[in-house]
Amino acid sequence: MDLGLNEIQTMLQNLAREFMETEMPTARVLEIDDSPSGFAVEVWEKMSEIGWPGMVIPEQYGGLGSSFTDLGVVYEVMGYYACSSPHLSSAVLASQAILEAGNDSQKQALLPGIASGQQIFAFAYTEPEYAWGPGSVQLQATRQNGGFTLNGTKLFIPDANIADQILVVARTASGSNPEDGLTLFVVPREASGVSVRVQSGWLGPKVCEVNFDGVQVADSEVVGAPGGAWPAVEKAFDRATAVLSLYMAGGTQRVFEMARDYSQTRIAFGVPIGTFQRVQDHVIEALNQADSAKWSAYEALTQLDDGSPGAAVAVSLAKAVASDGFALACDASHHVHAGIGTDLEYGLTQFTKRARNLQHYLGDAIFHKARMARLMVT
Repeated sequence: MDLGLNEIQTMLQNLAREFMETEMPTARVLEIDDSPSGFAVEVWEKMSEIGWPGMVIPEQYGGLGSSFTDLGVVYEVMGYYACSSPHLSSAVLASQAILEAGNDSQKQALLPGIASGQQIFAFAYTEPEYAWGPGSVQLQATRQNGGFTLNGTKLFIPDANIADQILVVARTASGSNPEDGLTLFVVPREASGVSVRVQSGWLGPKVCEVNFDGVQVADSEVVGAPGGAWPAVEKAFDRATAVLSLYMAGGTQRVFEMARDYSQTRIAFGVPIGTFQRVQDHVIEALNQADSAKWSAYEALTQLDDGSPGAAVAVSLAKAVASDGFALACDASHHVHAGIGTDLEYGLTQFTKRARNLQHYLGDAIFHKARMARLMVT
């Protein structure tokens, strides 16, 4: 399998690097992370102007119709610069779920706004019993007044505080198969009964608690058939997980380079610390993790684009490698840097926070290894 970039992808990579060099220096990343919203409106507007929110949305719905590998090229650079944005939530997770589950009128109504960046969607899936399988969704949507009423809580939801709309996965029926009875709802963030709280902690990009207290949702705001959302959600998860894995690979590459460069310039006992074998071990560990994460993610994206029957296994492999590898590379880089690595203005901690946060998002290594085992058996 040829995983090299073609001419268009090389151009995308160069454009993304130029953009990030200008918009995402280390000081700006820290400023955005420390802001109350964790969102830079002007950066998002510039991303929208160059078409990034519409990359994997078909042209008939206002997008560019690019491949997922094309988008992965951009995500690798975004990860390298620790760029925070609602792109994954809105332009990948929400758009792909709507694309798979919605009817044509819903796609025509919802996707152009996402593609232009004018409408930002959050994707509300996880709950207090945090997990990524279909059985973890317990937020109830009950039939009432000719529509549905939502009651329950979603936790650790990225971008809900700045979203225009929230795409909510809720349960409309229960049965022996947890995949049955899941339904997608479009809920305005400002709807009556919706409350959003930004969660605190060492989290990097903002995540939120979203509470639904008697939220009324009309039938027209149900995306697809009630109770049949899981296949669309799972497809959206695979596509988002693959590009997220490449974001994490980009971050892993950056922390390796930070360790390598510091080992060449930090002098101890009259020589660069990179001449010490134990320091070399840490640098090599970070390099190995960066290469593993990058190539497993590109293979997953290539298989998704090709429609390979083994794509789901490749996606879970990529996320398992990235979830473990990004965190391990950050640890190795901190060992090389010692005290300076904890200085917030230095920049290494911005990657460490993302490694810890994204390690679990869309499933951790344990989840994806178990998923691979199930897929390979069936």
